[in-house]
Amino acid sequence: MTIDPSFMTTGPEWQLEGVGRIEPLTTDADGTTVGAPKSEGFGDMLGKQISNLQGLQEEASTQAQALATGQAEDPTAVIMAVEKAKLSMQLATQLRERGVTALQEVLRTQV
Repeated sequence: MTIDPSFMTTGPEWQLEGVGRIEPLTTDADGTTVGAPKSEGFGDMLGKQISNLQGLQEEASTQAQALATGQAEDPTAVIMAVEKAKLSMQLATQLRERGVTALQEVLRTQV
């Protein structure tokens, strides 16, 4: 039985959403921007991604336990969940390493 790798890109996490309605920006008499979209900060985005990573880890753990107890119906789904969690953790680790390296370079910079 051959495995078709294209089936991995059909889940909801691979679907693109529309950008919605784009409103033009205007300025007040004092020069402040009106109608600017509220954007989340870096900390908010980082917190969401860490929560997503934790969710992936918990899902993989739950599915692995179900497989170990014989309750899992589809072993390939368990393997996919575990590998997805593993790759996500590796990515997070690499991003952390790069961030630490970049911070060390900035702190070494002489003014």
